[in-house]
Amino acid sequence: MPWVLLVISGLLETAWAIGFKYTDGLTKFWPSVFTIIAVIASMGLLAIATRDLPIGTAYAVWVGIGALGTVIFGIILFNEPANFSRMFFVGLLVVAIIGLKLTHQDPVVVP
Repeated sequence: MPWVLLVISGLLETAWAIGFKYTDGLTKFWPSVFTIIAVIASMGLLAIATRDLPIGTAYAVWVGIGALGTVIFGIILFNEPANFSRMFFVGLLVVAIIGLKLTHQDPVVVP
């Protein structure tokens, strides 16, 4: 369950990062409200996920998901560049996120 919360939290990070673009420096009311709600929800779910996940792993995955989503939506919504070198490094980011998930080990609980 903590991994599911972490993924949702990362997706919300993407939402608030993209949302900032629509707030016009937090001067537009409704985009600002939705962006602030996404920030709070993202941070809250990250905090809950870190109850069971190592903070270094959780934070790195959270940032990675947010960065990946922000790059993808930046390309789709804002016509940002999608050249080979940029996509290569986004691919490395995906590999890093997967690697952190695969190398995570649950702590051994001794009764």
